[in-house]
Amino acid sequence: MSEALRPFRLRGCRNPQKFGVAAGSLRGLLRKGCRVLELPLAGSRLCLYEDGTELTESYFRALPPQTELVLLGPGESWKGCVSDIERFLSTFCSQGGAVVEAARSLLSGERAPQRQKLLADLIHNLSENILAEDKEEDKKWFEGLESRFKNKSSYMRHSCESRIRGYMKEVSSFIPNVHPTARDAYKRIIDLMSEKLKSVKYNGCYFDRREEEAARLCTAEGWFSCQGPFDSADCPCRHSINPYSNRESRILFSTWNLDHVIEKKRAVVPELAEAVRTRDGREVNWEYFYQLLFTVENLKLVHIACHKKTNHNLSCDKTKIYRNRKQNHKIS
Repeated sequence: MSEALRPFRLRGCRNPQKFGVAAGSLRGLLRKGCRVLELPLAGSRLCLYEDGTELTESYFRALPPQTELVLLGPGESWKGCVSDIERFLSTFCSQGGAVVEAARSLLSGERAPQRQKLLADLIHNLSENILAEDKEEDKKWFEGLESRFKNKSSYMRHSCESRIRGYMKEVSSFIPNVHPTARDAYKRIIDLMSEKLKSVKYNGCYFDRREEEAARLCTAEGWFSCQGPFDSADCPCRHSINPYSNRESRILFSTWNLDHVIEKKRAVVPELAEAVRTRDGREVNWEYFYQLLFTVENLKLVHIACHKKTNHNLSCDKTKIYRNRKQNHKIS
């Protein structure tokens, strides 16, 4: 006795058009589908639209009517609805100019705030000039900046250097809080740190997309990804930004933070001052403090929403505060 026919919605992996096909067996559905979509029967197979699970006869019998299925030809694959999203994004980006014009046309007559925002964000994200580097190629990006900046990377490098210089000023401004008997030694450590920062150009490489991969925090195109809160391994929201893309993104990137995992004001600087005060002939390992204050050993790039301003409750490694006397730059 033949199985009762059940209706299914069938489509190919490259065409979203759906066809209603009824069959009582997997083999029968596959045969009818290949005929409708003009695919060879040999090597073709059926899978769920939702997650790409390939069908077996027993699985087919358990499916409810009207389940959406994808018919794959030889060599084709399907990863579920994410495949549709990937194809949509690919088409979307390749037709960016036309999409922007269409969105601007819609925005001019739109009154609903939510739709206005969606259209404005769409225009913003597609009106990017990521590959442009020099001022002449993207003049709008440089609006509001000093004329001395001739390319995007030089400004981004300056932006990072400014942050690091700011950290150095905070270390220096702590001098009045250092015990009087330790201030000279503390100042000498500041001088050593300053010289090292100058030699590495204040680690401006972190924001410079022209740098080697190991030295920068972004991709070669200039994309930065949030590294997550100090107490997380990564960003739960997958925040990302490309300040090289347009002026608005450049400005928004200034709200991202280089966050000290072991806090600068609450832990690192006070510990440095205390180490100098209580050194008692020992040599302060100033380079360890330098790493905590100015390098990605202790800095995480975070979106403002991932910047937790609560007490981190983390302290310096007591075993690294002093070092043996054989190393250079002894602070007496």
